[in-house]
Amino acid sequence: MIKQVGEVKIQPKHRATCHCGIVELELDLPEGLIDPKRCNCSICRRKGAVMAYVPLSGLRVLLGAEHLKLYQFNSGVAKHYFCSNCGIYTHHQTRSNPDVYGFNVGCLEGINPFDLDDLPVSDGINHESDQ
Repeated sequence: MIKQVGEVKIQPKHRATCHCGIVELELDLPEGLIDPKRCNCSICRRKGAVMAYVPLSGLRVLLGAEHLKLYQFNSGVAKHYFCSNCGIYTHHQTRSNPDVYGFNVGCLEGINPFDLDDLPVSDGINHESDQ
């Protein structure tokens, strides 16, 4: 668990936005960032985002739901959401655990993901569901 990134404390209810601000999320993060990581799967290595996780009930779209676009590929199980205006990936429902959302740590208000050191990389190339 990470309760602070740089000088910014992770709030129990933390706001996140896309780049243009028309999509706004509220995340329940009472324990801070859980399991932040990168992934090497075909989509994650292209978007380069640091992700952390919340239960499905821990993420709410406050504004701009109509501007979110859904992208699915390969197995069609994971659901990746991005802003249709600025293109920023905000969150996704994972394939390995569909009861959680992964979210883009860089979208959290005040957080610079480059302040996180030594993040693990999930092996999405060799996903357990593909075997």
